[in-house]
Amino acid sequence: MKKEKRFEVILEEGSSLSDDGVKRIIVDKVTGVCYLTWKSGYAGGITPLLDSEGKPVIEGTVQ
Repeated sequence: MKKEKRFEVILEEGSSLSDDGVKRIIVDKVTGVCYLTWKSGYAGGITPLLDSEGKPVIEGTVQ
């Protein structure tokens, strides 16, 4: 039985060949929280997307 993936990429921009790297927005299918990930060379990072009130952006609530 194949295990379902918890995270889904919903947007991808950039290239691993450019200095800006690859930026992705991923969503946690369990919680609905959206995250921004960035990778360039050996560096990278991840952070939750926050709305204007500082609360996590939940998939389906983006306007």
